[in-house]
Amino acid sequence: MHIEFLVEDQSGKTMLEQLVPKLIGSGHTYSIHSYKGIGRIPKGLKPSADPEKRILLDQLPRLLSGYSKAFAGYGRGYPAAVVVVCDLDDRKLATFLKELTAVSEKAAPALATEFCVAIEEGEAWFLGDPAAVLAAYPKAKKAVLAGYKQDSICGTWEVLAEAVYPGGREALVAKGYQVVGAEKSQWAERIPLHMTPTANKSPSFKKLRAVLNKLAP
Repeated sequence: MHIEFLVEDQSGKTMLEQLVPKLIGSGHTYSIHSYKGIGRIPKGLKPSADPEKRILLDQLPRLLSGYSKAFAGYGRGYPAAVVVVCDLDDRKLATFLKELTAVSEKAAPALATEFCVAIEEGEAWFLGDPAAVLAAYPKAKKAVLAGYKQDSICGTWEVLAEAVYPGGREALVAKGYQVVGAEKSQWAERIPLHMTPTANKSPSFKKLRAVLNKLAP
């Protein structure tokens, strides 16, 4: 099986680069493509932005259609799939999944497409493995990690910042957007190194694991 991963940002790609080898069996291949934001599903499934801007959902109909045609051109029975990985943010999960599924059914009905949505943000997958957080950040606040309710809508990255950043969330936010982004990138580099997929408590991470076990056992 060959899997094309589409993820909304560079931090997500960094995370998947370390996690995917732990999640799929040997003999399978994959590529991971990052975008510059999640955006929105375009009305009428017609992209409204320049493809060069690389906004994931805006370009999703075009991307899925292109993959469908490409994989079909490889010959009958070519085992390939697309897995879209993104954050839920402030959306309603059931509605969002319904919208995403509608895109795949209309743009690429023959393409094996899966959607894995982190609840509420990708940091939920890190918090699902507190032992990995502590391995990466030995001074992390255990009480904050223990008090987190898995996949809750609570400002997930802020919870992780409160646990691992010196001075907590307020100290990080005070340094500005660019420093916050850089810190998130460090989390994506450091924490997945220590993650044990089978021990992860996040329900949305378990969905990712189940999807990949089905596609590439």
